[in-house]
Amino acid sequence: MAPVYDVAIVGAGLLGLAAARSLAAQGRDFVVLEQAAIGHEGAGSKGSCRIFRLGYADPGYVTAARQALERWRELEAQAGRPILAPTPHITFGPDLPAVQAAMTAAGAPCELLPADAVAARFPAIRVGGPALLETQSAVIAADKALSVLAELAGLTQPPAGLTPAGLTPSAGPAGTGGRLRTGVRVTGIADDGRQVSLQTSDGTVTARVAIVAAGPWTAGLLGGRLTVPTTPTLEQVAYLDPAGPAEPAPIFICHGGQAPYGLPVPGSAQYKIGMHQSGPRVSPDSQDQSPDPAMVARLAAVAERYLPGYRPGPARTERCVYDNTADEDFVLDRIGNVVVGCGTSGHGFKFGPLLGEWLAALAGAGPAALAADGAGPPALGADGAGPWARARFSAARFGAARSG
Repeated sequence: MAPVYDVAIVGAGLLGLAAARSLAAQGRDFVVLEQAAIGHEGAGSKGSCRIFRLGYADPGYVTAARQALERWRELEAQAGRPILAPTPHITFGPDLPAVQAAMTAAGAPCELLPADAVAARFPAIRVGGPALLETQSAVIAADKALSVLAELAGLTQPPAGLTPAGLTPSAGPAGTGGRLRTGVRVTGIADDGRQVSLQTSDGTVTARVAIVAAGPWTAGLLGGRLTVPTTPTLEQVAYLDPAGPAEPAPIFICHGGQAPYGLPVPGSAQYKIGMHQSGPRVSPDSQDQSPDPAMVARLAAVAERYLPGYRPGPARTERCVYDNTADEDFVLDRIGNVVVGCGTSGHGFKFGPLLGEWLAALAGAGPAALAADGAGPPALGADGAGPWARARFSAARFGAARSG
């Protein structure tokens, strides 16, 4: 007889692995279904690095980022190796005052630097005005973060590209821990009110609850049950070589408009730049990973304007799929026995361990425990009252989108 898992997780990206790690810590029985491999070429979580920052124009997000920082530190301690590389972060641009006000309201440390102080302190970047300095920011080693989450969830697997399709057991059969099944694509989800049946390319998987954290594939998987308000886009970033022996540039974000950003690459002299949500709409199954010349030119212009310490012509480029909501708020919800985590909109990586806790909490809650007014996931402790306690982040977010 086929096993019935406690929880089935669809997607072994950041959210899926973070939820798996939380479930493993609770001693829950789960299976993770991944259509390719961890960090595969078409995944939104792939790549070497991401920004960790507190700077948002919304105090709720600042509070959540501070909570997430605690979770990253706990993750590092548990794994016994660093994931975050502390790095100064500067915010500038038209929305600087709003970011400063939100950080101040949330009690996050920051310092407003005049233009001359920015130029003297960070000669590798050209801001041309004042900037807000963060001291608790960092560069996340993204690929290492995925490996650590998988390891702590009991899911061990070689890097993407080295993994054969099939089953990677971590702790034996269902009922004794987690399992990772790679090369298994979920094609349909049915919830009969008692349990969830997932149709896959390798047969049916049954669980009491399913967590669907499949990035831009989530909307298609749930389209028969409800409308998930997300749009995938294919973004492009560039990696720059230093122009000389100058000091490396800090992390930066120009808040307002197209929001160019940059960060140093851990273990490398290169610097990564991008423009937030600047790519075309795309089907997640039809990603062209080759460089887009027009986007390369735009990134070179960003480098010319802001980064005199680096060569503007990219040493290499990389494409990455985003899973966007219209307002850039995340989708975290439970509908019946299906938990949904998606819509991270290109800024969710920094919240990964925290979102994993909340998805696991949603998976553990009975429907009666979920407040109809959109209250956040239950049993998270006092610090669970961050922005996800607001309706836009929970059940009420789907209020106008449900289709039955």
